[in-house]
Amino acid sequence: MITTYRAAPDIDVVSSSATIADFGSLAINAFVMHGDEPMLVDTGTVVEADEFMTALRTVIDPADLRWIWLSHTDFDHIGSLHTLLDENPQLRVITTFFGMGIMGLSSTPLPPDRVRLVNPGERVRVGNRTLRAFKPPVYDTAVTTGFYDETSRTLFSADCFGALLPDILQSAADISDTDLRDGQTLWVTIDSPWIHNVDRKLFSEHLAQVSRLDPEIVLSGHLPPAPGAMLNTLLDTLAKAPDAATFDAPDQAMLEQMLVGIATSTAG
Repeated sequence: MITTYRAAPDIDVVSSSATIADFGSLAINAFVMHGDEPMLVDTGTVVEADEFMTALRTVIDPADLRWIWLSHTDFDHIGSLHTLLDENPQLRVITTFFGMGIMGLSSTPLPPDRVRLVNPGERVRVGNRTLRAFKPPVYDTAVTTGFYDETSRTLFSADCFGALLPDILQSAADISDTDLRDGQTLWVTIDSPWIHNVDRKLFSEHLAQVSRLDPEIVLSGHLPPAPGAMLNTLLDTLAKAPDAATFDAPDQAMLEQMLVGIATSTAG
């Protein structure tokens, strides 16, 4: 089920979740940033595209959107992208050169004249907002680009700071310290397995750069909205992640056990 709620006076969350057996639930968030040129950050999952559009319409008329910030091209971020572009001829997509290139491999490439290319370190003016693009400390694809909204002091971190949790709440501040730390560590070792091979000095410097942004709120694609005061807690967990246990994915034997369990429960 897709829900909507307010994360800040001018930002709505359009949120779904995925439950991963034995590991927890993962929030899947998109964000509507209201203003004189409204922007949607990501567009939900492919499998829930229709439900996403229904939920989106409860917080904004898609015809009023002017921008889509595409953090990256995974299937849980591009679900309603082309539907929105078809409905609203004024919409433009903010992405990287490689983001546009990857979308070009799909059945419906992005129209180049509707793309605004951005690289980490560049600023983009979106109505009354100034967005500073940056590369999050952890990510699962080279396309990934987050941003810091200098106007509202909002940090959008793409997949970074995601967490597998027992329950999906509407604020990261309501998650227990243990659940947040363990869930975030599990997620980063799954989503960014290269974390175990990172140059510790360079990684620490990158975390420090993010800390200095000092946002009012942190918005992750896979964590409930977090007050800015939690940023260093989130960063501290990432700083320890290179020493965390590597994630061992289920193998064929475990899959067969799962299938037996499913068959048994269905028969019962």
